[in-house]
Amino acid sequence: MDPMMKMWVSFVGIGLMALAAVLVTLARYKTKGLVKTLVSSVAFLFLIIGGLLGLISIT
Repeated sequence: MDPMMKMWVSFVGIGLMALAAVLVTLARYKTKGLVKTLVSSVAFLFLIIGGLLGLISIT
């Protein structure tokens, strides 16, 4: 993978992690019940994908 592609992959990873943080905050303070669980699950998924993209961009 060329360096420019690694940069874009890392930007997407950082963006997904930031979006996960926003979703967790939203889920914690604005939602209840099943919606809270769904939003938190999506945030967790974004966090995992963002972390994997960060690892990919390092190698």
